[in-house]
Parts: sequence; structure tokens; C-alpha cells
Amino acid sequence: MKHFNISLFFLVIIFSITACTSSKSSHPQKALVKDVMKKVADWQISHFDYATEGSPGYLHDYGIDAWTNAVFLTGVEEWAKMSDSSSVYYSWLNKIGSECQWKLPENFVDMPVYSLYHADEFCIGQMFLEMSQKHNDESMRIPTQQRLDWVMSNFHEELQGKKWWSWCDALFMAPPVYARMASITGDEKYLAFMDTEFKRTYDALYDKEESLFFRDKSYFEKREQNGEKIFWGRGNGWVAAGTVKILKTLPADSPYRSFYEDLLHEHVSRLVELADTSGAWHASLLDPESYPAPEASATALITYALAYGINEGYFDKDIYLPGLMKSWSALTAMVDDEGKLGWVQPIGADPKSVTKDMTAVYGAGAFLLAGSEVYKLVD
Repeated sequence: MKHFNISLFFLVIIFSITACTSSKSSHPQKALVKDVMKKVADWQISHFDYATEGSPGYLHDYGIDAWTNAVFLTGVEEWAKMSDSSSVYYSWLNKIGSECQWKLPENFVDMPVYSLYHADEFCIGQMFLEMSQKHNDESMRIPTQQRLDWVMSNFHEELQGKKWWSWCDALFMAPPVYARMASITGDEKYLAFMDTEFKRTYDALYDKEESLFFRDKSYFEKREQNGEKIFWGRGNGWVAAGTVKILKTLPADSPYRSFYEDLLHEHVSRLVELADTSGAWHASLLDPESYPAPEASATALITYALAYGINEGYFDKDIYLPGLMKSWSALTAMVDDEGKLGWVQPIGADPKSVTKDMTAVYGAGAFLLAGSEVYKLVD
């Protein structure tokens, strides 16, 4: 197993974590938001797995470019824009990108069931494209563009399984990459493909009665212990956050915007109704009693979507801000003194119980995304 070497200088910086002062105010100051974001970013970087290769053929590969890490990288990219030490974080992202040769992973190329289509492998492209724009370096973009072009050239509606976006998590992993590629290149073909395939997943998995997404078709007939349909907290968080990332990329006059704006409002409005009294969300959206602990990754992703919606005027600030601040407070309470985010459900596809000791790199990434939007709303 190969490992990526980072400099001693950077390690020293990362271990110099700024103490975070807690606040009981319902409107935390900007400095406090940045403090806790820094703690989470630095703790996760100092515990990052730099193995460049995971287990061959393993669906949830833990190589450096795996989706798990990619979610964190996109969160760090947002944090770098805000940080007083932005060059440190951008340098780290550059090192990761260089180690990957700015290429999307190809872990399943020899597995016909996935080939080069699997949405999870596209997630790291979100960071690649942002770094390409920051550095005005098309070499950071071209490998991702080539992969997107290959998929579009070899795509047909008869593809089965995970060769299309057949599970709701995929709507965070891949569509934002296509949308961003369109904005960078000016080529509408990426948006057209993204829109068609996103709506295909929407039509397949969105329950219009509940305004929630099933994780995949295998859950249509399954039920929770209380008899309710199974709607996974993190799965719906993935969709909400993916919708945000698409909207952040689409031009204001894009004919594609209205669908995603309407979806964000309808979906997140429903999610807000399902928060617990502390403002957190649980692994199961309709049976929280069976999973009584708050779940951090769902809470972070939904908080990100709600905060963005308030910032952009999709949700009335006077009505929704108090609830958002409760959610942010609940989320920050899941961070320990050193910056470790607990209560994160491990990799899965449906609700599972969590504890405060459970953490995962993608949870930290979701936390940073949430903080990046909450920051804009506080004094």
C-alpha cells in the first residue's frame, strides 16, 4: 500500500489547532463559526488516510481518491476560501490532486457491473474543477472532462445497476461535476446530460406524497418498525446538498434552474418538518424513535441546504433562521474538544444506530459545507 508524504511544516500547522469557545447564543458570531470549522478541518486532516490504494474491487475503496475522502476535500475547498491560512489548505489540496494526477479513480474499470460509470468515482472531480479554476490550469480539469465525455458517448438508457444514478447518494457525487464542467467550458451538453439523468433518478426514487427520496428501489416496499416507509436521513441529505451544488453553478437565467429551485424548496421544507426538538436529524426520518441518537452527517448536509436556501432567498429568513441556528448548535455539539465530529453513521444504505464515538471523513466534509453557508448568516 502506497502512502502520500506531507511536509512536517504542514503537520505542525495542522496540530496547532485554535481553541473553540462555545456559545449559547442563538446567533453565533462569525469568529466562532470559523473556530469550530478550523478545529474540524484540522483534526480530520491530521487523521487523514493517505493510502493511495484501497482494496481492489471493493465498492467503498479507501484510496485517497475515494468518495469518502472526496466529500471531505470539497468541504476543505470551501473552508480554504474562508480561512485566514487559506494557502495552507490550498497547498494540501494541491498535494492530494497531484498525487491523484488529477484523474478520477478507475477502481471498477475491469468490473462489467460498474465499469467507468459509477457515480462515486466522480465526486473528487468537484475539487479538481475548483482547483483548476483557482489556478487557471486546465491540466487539473482535462482528465475529468475526458471521463465525462466517455460516459456521455457510451451511455444508453438500458444500462443497469449502478451504471446509472440509481441510488439517491449519486445525486451528490456526480451531477455537480457535470454542472460545473458546463459552467467552465460553456458547453451545454454537460448540463443537458446532467439534467436528463438527475430527473431520471428523481422520477424513480422521489416519493411525491412524502417529498422524500427512497435510497434505491429496494426500499419501496420495506417499512420501519413503526410501519412508516424507510427514508434515510443521510441519503436525503445527499440529495439536498447535491441540489445546492447544482444551483450554485447554474447561471441565474438558466432554463434548468426552476426545477432545482422548486425541488430544493419542496424537499428541504419537508426535511425541516422532520428535525427533532434540538434541530438535529436522525438516521431514519420517519422513525426517529427507533434511532434516538442524532446523526451528524444527515444533520450537516441538511443544514448546508437550508442555510444556502435562506442565503439565496428560497426560504424566509425570519421564519427559518431560528430553526437553522438550532440545527447548527446541535451539529457543533457533536464536535469534541479536539475537533473530532462524532455521531456519524458509518458507510451504509439505510438507517443504523450511531454513537458519539463514530466518526467518518465524509461527516467532517459535510460539516465544513454546512459551516460555509451558516457563516454567511451570522453577525
